[in-house]
Amino acid sequence: MIGNFSFRRALSAALLLMFSLAPGWAAANPRIALLDQPAMQSAKASHAVLLAVARAGERLVAVGERGIVLLSDDSGTTWRQAQVPVSVSLTAVQFVSAQQGWAVGHMGVVLRSTDGGETWSKQLDGNAAAQLALVSARQDGDAKRLSDAERLVADGPDKPFLDLYFSDPRNGYVVGAYGLILRTEDGGESWRPWMQQVDNPEDLNLYGIRAAGNALFMVGERGLLLRSNDNGHSFQALESPYAGSFFGVQGNARGELVAFGLRGNVFWSGDQGASWRPLQTGLEVALSAATPLPDGALVLASQAGDLLLSAGRGGRFRSLSAPVGTSIAGLVAAPDGSLICVGLGGVIRLNPDLFSAQR
Repeated sequence: MIGNFSFRRALSAALLLMFSLAPGWAAANPRIALLDQPAMQSAKASHAVLLAVARAGERLVAVGERGIVLLSDDSGTTWRQAQVPVSVSLTAVQFVSAQQGWAVGHMGVVLRSTDGGETWSKQLDGNAAAQLALVSARQDGDAKRLSDAERLVADGPDKPFLDLYFSDPRNGYVVGAYGLILRTEDGGESWRPWMQQVDNPEDLNLYGIRAAGNALFMVGERGLLLRSNDNGHSFQALESPYAGSFFGVQGNARGELVAFGLRGNVFWSGDQGASWRPLQTGLEVALSAATPLPDGALVLASQAGDLLLSAGRGGRFRSLSAPVGTSIAGLVAAPDGSLICVGLGGVIRLNPDLFSAQR
């Protein structure tokens, strides 16, 4: 079953399985110490397993296993390691400006940086998130929510966050396993559980969240598609064109969407999720990451190292003959036009000449 997942989700799924076989693990498991153990500095950090990469102005920021955060100020030619207060795997990163950004990861970790990724502070972890859910459920008096929250507290910080989305320096969401979603309206100084605002009664895993046009969208396992038309106050389930898991979603200001996931499946919507059209990829492996390019094109990556390019607006995808021979978990366009891929092999940089020649 693991082979059907993108690399980033496969890693999280394996850990979730391990934890589920050990009830009460949190009370005695020394791994909890990783929440307070700074990431180890290593000269080989750029070759570590990396799970996501993003732009912070002209800087690149990559995150991955054991709390590793790497920074590059020369479009990915060289990298150096940042100071991070935890040693858990980080799964996603986003910057809303050259200075301010967030990263999320395993054990319910949320980190914030206000200096372009040089240093990070912990804003949230799984223990605190569970307590927030418990307090909220007690206030609402909902029996199911209270039971779910009590289980969260009992389980300990075993559930990862898998993605995040901030619309500006104050407003954002973190999403993850078992339908977990929290919202902040003050830049992460405080968080509110948001599960009760989401049409996800089976608590399916949430794998991605992005904006498109005037709406917010989330995707998850078993074809889950969710949309908010009220600035994120509530999310309603959409009719899905696919029963398999979606691992990510990309949107643009025109309201167009691309959702991608298992077995090379990609679907495009030009009407904010009201209808969907399949896009052929020629792949049978899971699609694990996507990034928009400055000209509106979109690049997709697979867990097998494939790269696909579309001109956008629902256009077909074609294969890029790029020298990537390892699983890709994240990618982004660098300031100089090169494509930065991260995954099992660490950082791979495709120079602008090679990339632009195939467009």
